Amino acid sequence: MDSLETLSRNTQERTFCKWLNTKLEANGYPPMASLVNDLSDGVRLIQLMVRDTSLGRYNRNPRMRVQKAENVNKALEFITLVASNIIDGNLKLILGMIWTLVLRFTIADIKGLSAKEGLLLWCQRKTAPYKEVDVQDFSLSWSDGLALCALIHCHRPDLIDYDKLDKFDRHGNTQLAFDVAAQSLGIPQLLEVADLCDSDRPDERSVMTYVASYFHAFSSQDQAETVSRRIDKFAELMRSIWVSRNDYERRVRALLAALTETQEKWASVKFTGTYADVKEHAANFASYKQTTKRTWVTEKQDLATLLGNVQTKLKTYKLRPYVPPSGLALSDIDDAWEVLLASETKRSRAINAQIREIQETLRKKFAELADTFRDRLRAVSLELSAVEGPLEGQQRQIEKIQTRIPALSDALSTVEAAEAECVAAKVEENDYTVFTCQDLEFELELVVQSIAKKISFIDNQIVSRNLTNLTPAQIEQFESTFRYFDKDETNTLNVSEMAAALASLGIVYADEDLEIIYDQLLQEYGAMTFEAFINLLVDITEDQTSPDQLREAFQGAASNKPYVTELDLRLAHIPASAIEYLREVMPATPGGTGEAEYDYDGWLDSVFE
Repeated sequence: MDSLETLSRNTQERTFCKWLNTKLEANGYPPMASLVNDLSDGVRLIQLMVRDTSLGRYNRNPRMRVQKAENVNKALEFITLVASNIIDGNLKLILGMIWTLVLRFTIADIKGLSAKEGLLLWCQRKTAPYKEVDVQDFSLSWSDGLALCALIHCHRPDLIDYDKLDKFDRHGNTQLAFDVAAQSLGIPQLLEVADLCDSDRPDERSVMTYVASYFHAFSSQDQAETVSRRIDKFAELMRSIWVSRNDYERRVRALLAALTETQEKWASVKFTGTYADVKEHAANFASYKQTTKRTWVTEKQDLATLLGNVQTKLKTYKLRPYVPPSGLALSDIDDAWEVLLASETKRSRAINAQIREIQETLRKKFAELADTFRDRLRAVSLELSAVEGPLEGQQRQIEKIQTRIPALSDALSTVEAAEAECVAAKVEENDYTVFTCQDLEFELELVVQSIAKKISFIDNQIVSRNLTNLTPAQIEQFESTFRYFDKDETNTLNVSEMAAALASLGIVYADEDLEIIYDQLLQEYGAMTFEAFINLLVDITEDQTSPDQLREAFQGAASNKPYVTELDLRLAHIPASAIEYLREVMPATPGGTGEAEYDYDGWLDSVFE
């Protein structure tokens, strides 16, 4: 029985001969039948080396040993080996020389780490989702054919239905992988089924040579996926901004319409002159202030925040700023709000005019304090809504505004004391103001919440801006998860909240490991902030949303044409939703075949500053 070394040498001889033939045939040279015989005159070696290096003149039909030696020595100028070993057919040294060529022409193209480690790491990453596959080496890990089938299914699931494979049919799975790779992927069959399935230890070098062909076959597909991802990422970013803009405009129109409708209703009301009627109108008006108006106050503040967020996102990605349509700007809302406040004052006075005069001094005192507080509160709100500029500048502006809140809280206490005096004097209405302490307290709380939310938003935007290796969808997912589990809205998580947030993303740690991770983050960041949380999740490479990168991505999808067609986008595997959006926004002209040609270059110029 042959030894393991002999079997391995035989496998290498057969595999390396097939590998050399693929290189020779690719350059128009006839194949070899024997490494020992066909390499001995040096001609085949020179034909192989010419692919990479110009070796000059050589003996094309050597007959004498000295001519063969000259050819072999010329080919071996780039390989440390004595010519006589090739001429005399030393198979062991010949196999070592060919392995050097395999490393040089095939495996060495794999970047990072050593050639072997790089190829092994690539195989492990691609087969990780397949529970029956555990690639630990280039020998026994490939003896059942499942690793080869997994590599093909990972990149081309249309070629192999992995779930339907008989996981125990080692020979059948291996032959299936060989056949699919040769017929559909152009990967020559360098090994026999027996080399993998019937060997006590498949030859490592032969397996590496064959598996490297898979790496090179799929590398172009990975590049195409990168082009598709970049275009999809930018399309999704633009779509999300478009959705936010439409949401802002729709909600502004609805708010303005509601304000007008309410004021028209007030103008048409007629008092009957009875105390019960006046009290009913007063009750309805109070109910409006505590329900409908508060909804509007919240909506007004939310609209300011929404517009600020849209502008900040556009600024973050260096896109053109958004200018709301005429009549829908924040200043238009403020104008309409001032008209509403005037209508409320008129309404309040109309009601109070029907009721007896009660202690004017207390009314005036309370009204003065309440209106002054409201003006101060409105000034803070206006300053908050007017915050703009670079993220760090906005951060400083908001922190400065926040320092004024304690003084407002003290002023509100003074207003509450005045209101208590009115209650004690049985003063139920006040013609000099439409505000109550509850109203002002509610608006103050809204301002406090808005400041806190704005600070958290800016902080998170700074973090997101610096983490451009994440897609907008990933950032939005991580941020929404963080906000959901930040129950006390402190923009930090405790250890149990962090565990729940990670679990919701499918990441589960043992309690001991979780405590270690949390303690490390506390030491590094001082608290489990959004920055600490999102940095914990980041493990993918960076993509920049820049005009040059996107232009390059479109050129790749369009095969370097100055325009792109819908077919080009579909062949680039861009999602249908992204294609539909791009068709709507990119300038189009009819092509020679009747298919629309989209000017991606002009579109990119129009959306970037």
